Amino acid sequence: MKKVISLICLASLLLFAGCGNNNSGQGQNEADAEAAAAAADSLTQAANNQSTMDKIAALPEEPVFDINTSLGTIKVRLYADTPKHRENFARLAFSGFYDGLQFHRVFKNFMIQGGDPLTKSMENKASFGTGGPGYQIEAEILPNHHHKKGALAAARKGNIANPMKESSGSQFYIVQSEDGCRHLDGEYTIFGETIDGLKVVDEIASVQADERGLPTNPIFIISVKLDPDLN
Repeated sequence: MKKVISLICLASLLLFAGCGNNNSGQGQNEADAEAAAAAADSLTQAANNQSTMDKIAALPEEPVFDINTSLGTIKVRLYADTPKHRENFARLAFSGFYDGLQFHRVFKNFMIQGGDPLTKSMENKASFGTGGPGYQIEAEILPNHHHKKGALAAARKGNIANPMKESSGSQFYIVQSEDGCRHLDGEYTIFGETIDGLKVVDEIASVQADERGLPTNPIFIISVKLDPDLN
């Protein structure tokens, strides 16, 4: 039992670190950040073009997106009452921002996390978890949303660096265990839920990974697309 609690505590710390609290290897991290920023800039421009904005304007109140991974598809419904996160996720999906990224932190009985643009290259392995599109999102933490199994939530920096609990611009996690994530209620913005593909979430969470949660064999996000049948 003590070992399980310790692993959950470690995973929680990693979730906090998921948006850039790593101070080791500062010079390399800065170089990685510059490369990621350049890539993110081009994607951000694509995300803000008129075509993308038109697609966002045409979305239903609670759109369903398919997160197509190398282990199967996870279908998520985005909540209408977290509009900033809904629009941001849709914009990144439409621009192809998530295509080719990895789930860089997976913990059985806790959650799976992805959305860091640095994970497109294994050369950035030491900095996985610190990347993003160069902005954060205002928190939309609501009492009616809880860390139930399959909940889709935004990762963020820890409270000391981020007292307003602003979300990462791109990193997200999906709850694999309600019991393991219950203590995160009220701390992170939950902006959607899994409506199909919980078995895929379980499979990803169960793969062999190192002490940081990085899978031994990479698990890729192939694409994130608007579901053609459920919108």
